[in-house]
Amino acid sequence: QVQLVESGGGLVQPGGSLRVSCEASGLTFSSNSMGWFRRAPGKEREFVAAINWSGSTTNYADSVKGRFTISRDNAKNTFYLKMNQLKPEDTAVYYCAADSRDYRAPTSLSVQYKYWGQGTQVTVSS
Repeated sequence: QVQLVESGGGLVQPGGSLRVSCEASGLTFSSNSMGWFRRAPGKEREFVAAINWSGSTTNYADSVKGRFTISRDNAKNTFYLKMNQLKPEDTAVYYCAADSRDYRAPTSLSVQYKYWGQGTQVTVSS
């Protein structure tokens, strides 16, 4: 049984930083691309960032490029999203997801992600 468990969300002031983590179990983590998505209140879920199985290739939404960094530690079955220069519009529930296909490029298409975490709330407010 595949499980993805996010952690690290919280409240942060505009301009601040936060790191969220996602620990995976029940899958061959080192062969799967992983992604972060978010859903803001009243909005559709949107792609944030993705990383390939080795960590050598990343993919970012334009809205977070240059501010967010996705990374992974295959030895810990965990990947991360470091968020800098946070803005109020970054407020959302952040979900991690696993692409069930092996050795694929990190995609922004949510339909390619089979497994999802339960989400962690990130609130950017003064």
